[in-house]
Amino acid sequence: MKNIALAASMILALSASAFAQSSMSQSVKAADQDVSNGIVSADTVMAAKNGWLVVHRTDAEMKPGPVVGYAPIREGTTNDVAAILTEDIASGDMLMLMVHSEDGGTKRGVFEYTLGAKEDGPVRVDDKLVMTVIKAQ
Repeated sequence: MKNIALAASMILALSASAFAQSSMSQSVKAADQDVSNGIVSADTVMAAKNGWLVVHRTDAEMKPGPVVGYAPIREGTTNDVAAILTEDIASGDMLMLMVHSEDGGTKRGVFEYTLGAKEDGPVRVDDKLVMTVIKAQ
């Protein structure tokens, strides 16, 4: 009887853990920052699955533009995610830091997204992109 109770409690614990991960609040937290060193950082990224923190150019219209950097992220919470920028960013430029998936591509662990593609595309929650916008200083 003790074995059955133990097994049941383990199943409940695993189910609760899986539910918590699937319904986790996905987000990107970052502040305006100096990017003159060629790196942009997010303080915290929360993701439901392994994927990418992708840095897009943006402007006052808040539409994602070209990709100017990316870094891998793990499922769960990752702190201090640093993406190396692939081009110069001027002070005052707006950058959109966005969570992208590792889904739909042909190579695991290789960032394959290009603007508008489905490979390693943006993650949406309730049809909203998981992202934040910062200004380069």
